[in-house]
Amino acid sequence: MPPKVTSLIPMAHVADVQRSVDFYRLLGMEVRGNLRNPSGKLQWVHLGRDHADVMFTQASEPILASQQAVLFYLYSPQLVPLREHLLSHGVTVSEVTYPSYMPKGEIRVEDPDGYVLLIGQSG
Repeated sequence: MPPKVTSLIPMAHVADVQRSVDFYRLLGMEVRGNLRNPSGKLQWVHLGRDHADVMFTQASEPILASQQAVLFYLYSPQLVPLREHLLSHGVTVSEVTYPSYMPKGEIRVEDPDGYVLLIGQSG
């Protein structure tokens, strides 16, 4: 049997790693690993929850939201309560839509660096 890849975790550059941690914690993610520079500033983080993982690293250049060519697709077993939770924390969230590929419902959110998150109702 040939060698194979067994898992994938996207890693994105962000303007402020701690700000990203704070945002993704609103989605229920937890820190699984991190690295700090000698002065103690967070430089890299691995966040996760159940089967969802993402890594963020400190960008060396400005992050331009209009140039983000990737989106993250997430799933939640409690889409409507999650939307209400995000709204209560001042996050701009779309109305729930029901596209043909996600008839149980989907919302759209942008993280602090402009990455688009589509969150579908699981289950």
